[in-house]
Amino acid sequence: MRRILSLPFYLKLACSLIILIALFYIARVGQTIIAPFVLGSLFAFLLTPFASWMEQKLRFPRVLSSLAALLLLFTFISGIIVLLGAQMTSLKEDWPAFEKQVVSGLDSLQKWISATFHINYSEQVGYINDTLSKSVGQGTAILGVAIISMSSNFILLVFTFLYTFFILTYRGHIVRFLLLLNHEKDHTIVLDIVAQVQYVVKRYLIGLFLQMIIVAVMTFIALSIIGVKYSLMLSIFTGLFNVLPYIGIFVSLLVIALITFATSSMVHVLFVFLAIIIIHFIDSNFVVPKVVGSKVQVNSMVAMMAIFCGELVWGISGMFLAIPLLAITKIVFDRIYPLKPWGFLMGEDGDSSLYQQLREEQRLIDGIYEVKTKTEDI
Repeated sequence: MRRILSLPFYLKLACSLIILIALFYIARVGQTIIAPFVLGSLFAFLLTPFASWMEQKLRFPRVLSSLAALLLLFTFISGIIVLLGAQMTSLKEDWPAFEKQVVSGLDSLQKWISATFHINYSEQVGYINDTLSKSVGQGTAILGVAIISMSSNFILLVFTFLYTFFILTYRGHIVRFLLLLNHEKDHTIVLDIVAQVQYVVKRYLIGLFLQMIIVAVMTFIALSIIGVKYSLMLSIFTGLFNVLPYIGIFVSLLVIALITFATSSMVHVLFVFLAIIIIHFIDSNFVVPKVVGSKVQVNSMVAMMAIFCGELVWGISGMFLAIPLLAITKIVFDRIYPLKPWGFLMGEDGDSSLYQQLREEQRLIDGIYEVKTKTEDI
C-alpha cells in the first residue's frame, strides 16, 4: 500500500521560504510584465459579466465583445483624466498668487530664523546658494527619473489594456487549461475557485469604486463649505488617491493644504486639515468595513503586511494590487486542505466556520488512518 511521505517541520519551512523568496524575486525582476498582467486580469474579471451579456443577448463574437468591454474601460479612464486635466489647466491662473504666498512665507521664516538663531539675511542667503549649487546635479537626476517614471507608467497602461483584451478573449481557453492541469476529481474545486475569484474581485473593485465616489463627494461638500477653490478637482484627486491604503489620504491632504495656502488664508488650511481628518475617520470606520471590507475577508494585520510587501516589490502599483491578490490567495488557500490553516490565519477573528471545518476534516482523516492501520495489522 502506498504511504504518504510526511516531512519534518523544518524541511517544510525551508521549502516554503525558498518558494516565497523565488516568487518575490520573480515578481521584482519581471515587474514590467507581471504587474500589468495582474492589473489586466483584475479588469478582465470586472468586465467579464458585461462581455458575457453582449455575447448572450446581442450575439456578439467573443473578440467583438472583449473589444467593446475594453473600449468602455478606456472611455471611463479617459473621462477621468480629461476632467482632471481641464481642472488643472485653470490652476495656472493662481500661480502668481502661489508664488507671492511662498515668498511671503519665506520672508517670515527668515525673520524668525534671524530673531531666534541670530543668523542675518546675508548668511542665510549664502547657505541657500550653497545648497542650490550642490543640488543642480541632483535636480537633473530627479528630472530624468521623473521622465522615466512617466514613460514606464504609460507602458504599464498600454500593456494593461492589451492584457485585459486578451484575457477577456481567451478566458474560456484559460479555464480549460486550468482543468487540464488538475485531476478530474479536482475539477469541481478548480471551477469553484475560478467562480469565487471572479466574484470577490468584481465585488472588491465595485466596492473600491463606490468608496472613491463617497470620499470624493464628502470632500467636495467639505471644501465647498470651507470655500476652497478648485474643490471639484481636489475632491476627485482625493477620491483617486484614497485607493492607496493608509497613505493616499495623507498625500491628498498635503496637496489640498498646499493649494489652499496658495489661494486662501491659513485659517482655511486649518479647516481643511480638520475636514480631511473627519472624512478619513468616517471612511476608515464606516465606509471601508461596509462597502469594501465585506467583499474581502482578510484581517487588517495581514492586509498591512501585504501592502508593505507590495510597495517594496512594485511600488505604488503594488500597494493597489496587494489587497485583491491577498483575497485571491485566501480563496485558493481555503479550498486546498494543506493550506487551509494559512487561509484561516489570513481571515477575520470572528470566522469560526473554517476552523470547525478543519477540525472535522482532521477527525475524518484520523479515523481513516486508524482504520487503515488496523487493516494492515490484520
